[in-house]
Amino acid sequence: MHHKFSSPLIQPPVVKVLQCLFLALLLTSCAGLSPKPTKNPQSPPPGRDFTIKLPDKSPIFAKKEDLNKEISEAKPFEYRLGPGDIIGLKVWRRPELSEERMIISPDGFIAAPRVGMLNVNGKTPDEVKESITTKLEVLYIKPEVTIQVHDFQNNKAYVLGNVNKPGLVRFSGRGTLLEGLSLAGGVPKEDRMTRCSIIRGNDQVIWIDLQDLLSNGNMSLNTTIHNNDIIYVPEHAHDMIYVMGEVKTPGAIPMHDGMSVLKAVMMAGGITRTGNEEKVFIIRQQDTNGTVAEINLKRLVENADFTRNYTLMPNDIIYVSPSGMAKFNYTLQDIMPTLQIINLGTSALNSVNSTIIIPSQP
Repeated sequence: MHHKFSSPLIQPPVVKVLQCLFLALLLTSCAGLSPKPTKNPQSPPPGRDFTIKLPDKSPIFAKKEDLNKEISEAKPFEYRLGPGDIIGLKVWRRPELSEERMIISPDGFIAAPRVGMLNVNGKTPDEVKESITTKLEVLYIKPEVTIQVHDFQNNKAYVLGNVNKPGLVRFSGRGTLLEGLSLAGGVPKEDRMTRCSIIRGNDQVIWIDLQDLLSNGNMSLNTTIHNNDIIYVPEHAHDMIYVMGEVKTPGAIPMHDGMSVLKAVMMAGGITRTGNEEKVFIIRQQDTNGTVAEINLKRLVENADFTRNYTLMPNDIIYVSPSGMAKFNYTLQDIMPTLQIINLGTSALNSVNSTIIIPSQP
């Protein structure tokens, strides 16, 4: 009679495997990031918009009330002459006093017959007419003077940044923001304008919400452009959302108007099999400290409860937590070399166990 040899030597490797598995379970709570929602008992119940105070570096858009006030208080538009303009001077029945084309010099002067050098920089055509008439009245009886502008060069703005044709644009009349952007060729088709700034003088910057102007048709934001204004359209890449954690394609995605948490997660490829759709976090910068909000996307979708499908802001971070099994897998990966060695030893012993035969006692 033969008996299979049941060796006690196979027990220690099995015990080690069990010990490693127990250790892995203990370590699951330590794997990966673990954001904590910000607790503020004084905050009102959350609505659709996850609204908090933005960092000071974010632009403060001009209000339509302020722009309307500026337009209403502005004087009727009068073109003011400057260097490079070409004007014509005509004195009725006095061809010797007339000039078909006179170019205003870089320092703002013209040379008129019997008048001499005259500073016309910043003056309207009517003001130049009165100045020339006053000087000619000393020599002639009731001279009839006409000033005509042939080439408008001085009513200009500079359009810079993310436009197709950055550079100098000129207006023949009162220029507007949309007209300036149009003269600069607009922005590339693959990008979307979100905001722009108007730099006026040395101490004034006006931020315009282009999404409200273009998408919502809020023409009250189509403010007037002054001579020598600078219109700057920031690069579209400045507005990004960052999706991290258990999504198929983590990384930065372009910020679009009205982008929500659910839309951002879907643009990142959706949640992976190891992701926990019940624990999704928004991390938003707020001065030196941030604010964290926890969202249950599973409940949001199953119950169509969109009260926590917050509207995102530039530079928000979306983090999708791993599930418990995913954390367990991460821990197993860390100790996998040890498990492989133990498995090899166990397999070898089992192989020996199946081949060793102990003869029966006589």
